[in-house]
Formats: sequence, C-alpha cells, structure tokens
Amino acid sequence: MERITNVTEYEQLAKEKLPKMIYDYYASGAEDQWTLKENREAFSRILFRPRILIDVSRINMATSVLGFNISMPIMIAPSAMQKMAHPEGELATARAAAAAGTIMTLSSWSTSSVEEVNSVGPGIRFFQLYVYKDRNIVRQLVRRAEMAGFKAIALTVDTPRLGRREADIKNRFTLPPHLVLKNFEALDLGTMDKTNDSGLASYVAGQVDRSLSWKDVKWLQTITSLPILVKGVVTAEDTRLAVENGAAGIIVSNHGARQLDYAPATISCLEEVVREAQGRLPVFLDGGVRRGTDVFKALALGASGVFIGRPVLFSLAVDGEAGVRKVLQMIRDELELTMALSGCTSLKEITRNHVVTESDRIRRSRL
Repeated sequence: MERITNVTEYEQLAKEKLPKMIYDYYASGAEDQWTLKENREAFSRILFRPRILIDVSRINMATSVLGFNISMPIMIAPSAMQKMAHPEGELATARAAAAAGTIMTLSSWSTSSVEEVNSVGPGIRFFQLYVYKDRNIVRQLVRRAEMAGFKAIALTVDTPRLGRREADIKNRFTLPPHLVLKNFEALDLGTMDKTNDSGLASYVAGQVDRSLSWKDVKWLQTITSLPILVKGVVTAEDTRLAVENGAAGIIVSNHGARQLDYAPATISCLEEVVREAQGRLPVFLDGGVRRGTDVFKALALGASGVFIGRPVLFSLAVDGEAGVRKVLQMIRDELELTMALSGCTSLKEITRNHVVTESDRIRRSRL
C-alpha cells in the first residue's frame, strides 16, 4: 500500500474493502446528496488572510471542552455500528481517541456497549443520545452512560424521522446478522428487521420519538447531572432556545447531510449560531471536516472545536485503531501547519480576521 498522505484517501480504500451495503450506509447522504457535497464545497469558498513575520516556533493546540482538557480542538463524532467497518469497532476508535488525547462521542446505536467502551481504559467520552418513545429506556441508557464514566450527553435533535437515504433503500440496509446494537441488546431492541426498504428507517419509525421537543431537553436535565450538548442546531432561533432551555453547548450539525437535503453546509450556518450564542455557551461543528485548514476555518468563525465522522469510519475500515490514530494525527499536523502559516501560535490567536468568507467578499464588492 502506498503512503496515505491525507484523510480523504481512506474513503476510496474503504470503498474497495467494504461490502457495498456497508460502504453505502456510511458514505451516503439524503436524497440528491446536495448537502453532502456542499458540506465539503462550502469550506473551499472560505479563504485565508495569513499574517506574517510572527514567531511560530512554538505552537499550542490544546484546549478545553466543558472543562475537560484535550490535546487539540478535533474530536470524534458519533457514528453508528462501527463493527460493520472493523471487528474491533468502537473499541478501536475509543483507544485511538484516548491515545490522541481527545474526546470520542459514542453513538446510541453502537455495536459495543457503553460498558465495553469504558473498559478499554481512561479517556474523555461523550454519549450521543436518541430519545426513544419509551422513556424508561432513555432513563436506563443515560444512567448506564453515567455509570460507565461518560462525561456529557450529545442529544441528537435533527432526527424525529430518519432522512431518505436512497442507497439504503436500494440495498435494503440492515445490521449484519452477527452484530447487535449493544446498548439495546438486553432490552430486546438490539436487532433490525430485514425490510423492503431501509431496515434502519423502519427501526427509527418504530422506536424513536417524533414528539421530541424542548420540554424533553428540560426533562433530560432532571434525570442526569451530565451537561447536555444539543446536536443539530443550525439557526439563530434555535440557538436562543438552546440557551433558554439550559443546553451546555451546541453542535452545529446537519447529521453528515443524511437528514434534510438542501440544508446549507454546517460551516455556512456556523456564524449565525455563534453570533446568537454571544459566548453564553460553546458552539461546535461537524460535517465535511477533512483537513486541518477546515478546522482552522471553523475556529476562525467562532467554533470551539470540531467533530469528525466519516474519516474515522473509513480509516477504521482500512486499518483499525492505527487508521483512526493516523487520521487524527494527520488533521492535527495540518492544523498546526495552517496555524504556523497564518501566524497563530495558540487557538485564541485564531480570529475572524484570519478568514474571508463569501459574504465578506459580497459586502466588500458593495463598498
């Protein structure tokens, strides 16, 4: 295998290695996949204003998230069913995150349980939560995550129904028979029926609560003392409501472009959310991050950090834990280089003046 020099190269290698149903499940977006493409392309329309002749011999990328110190502002987003990618699945991902000194978010629909992930050793981990119709399931799950040492809940709020992912319908996607949604195994909700369309869509329709609203965000705070990150906020209006309803942070996310197609790229929504938040709570971003330059752009537009999803899955498929370690290292190295070439020696030195967005260019042309 020739040397892998960037994160994107793992995708093609994963495509060659994985069964079509599994690769398609990880890779696809909703419907026309316009947002999937746009999540990447919007980054390419943001340009740099590098500052020069600054001593960049020492660069510090360390930061803290909800009071937890991490080595860099690059964290792992929740992605479901990682044992479809590699036999070690979420356990490999958890070890790679801990080795890199960063945070892993475990999906509700993981193929390893919260207890199994906790048993790989120390590490700062968040738990992504879907709210099931049966609230007792939610209570149990949150309690188990707390007991297993998870430090925050990332509540997914953009999925009252599953987006239309046409590859999954064509492939009749279902969880391979040797795997189970480990957190739900004991509740007899760990398997998916084979259906005429997407088995996951049918599962979601049966189990996930479409009535989820802000009152449930309040309710969650009564059953757990863990901080709650609201994942899936893309507007100023919902940012304000997140603040009013006691969220500890926001993840600007369009679910990897898997839910509502023709939603803008997350990087295009970031500034609106950051402006409304006014520093009252940290704002994070996921969706389309493939380069250190992307991370820098998000930070310059006010994000406190980013989460990466597909790069983790594809590198996990290709090379297990070592692949995930390499992806985290590559993006870290690229961010360090981008900072040096932009004249920033710490994250707090990355400012809005270091980037030019499309709206900046339009505003300038009007002047």
